Amino acid sequence: MRDVTALQVGARIDSQMILEGVDFHAESGQMAAVTGPSGSGKTTLLMLLAGLQTPNSGEIRWDGQTLDGLAQARQRIGIILQNHGLVSILTAAENVALPMQVRDMTPPEIEQRTLAALFAVGLDEAADHLVQDLSGGQQQRVGVARALAPDPELLVADEPTSELAATDRVRVLKLLRAHAGQGRIVVLASHDQDVVAACDRSLRLVDGRVLPA
Repeated sequence: MRDVTALQVGARIDSQMILEGVDFHAESGQMAAVTGPSGSGKTTLLMLLAGLQTPNSGEIRWDGQTLDGLAQARQRIGIILQNHGLVSILTAAENVALPMQVRDMTPPEIEQRTLAALFAVGLDEAADHLVQDLSGGQQQRVGVARALAPDPELLVADEPTSELAATDRVRVLKLLRAHAGQGRIVVLASHDQDVVAACDRSLRLVDGRVLPA
């Protein structure tokens, strides 16, 4: 069973405290929500769990080992960014394929996974469209497809439904729930109470600290 843990994690920018003494744990099969007002540190916690930032204090552990020493673990992590993080001059399919090209996958497998992921988010007909020509909601779904296509063991998602119409919001939430149901870990930040309610557990941050349940 896989698990990811934050132990007394702190993060600062210069002298400004972003997170302080945060504990968090999630394991295979779980979908966990991180909630709280804007500026509470939700995105920072996700980036720490994904290994994209290093804590100033405390540690992030993956399967009981410090993430800092597990470069290979980052290959098993998928990320849905709030600003999508797509390459605007590439097509939807090219964006989805990008993270798989650094993994040990054959071109036919990459193509199959790319098309399947775009179909899952309802964008198979937009596979050859440039990202810059897609709407904000479509770009967000491309970001979801890109994160899910490699079948990551840990998926962190920052406001994954924020720009979506109702039908697409339900679709993406089902995909994230199904991903966790396959024995993966999903950790998401969201203001959407329906999304939070669909999670197995939640952690609320206020001013960088965990609010007691």
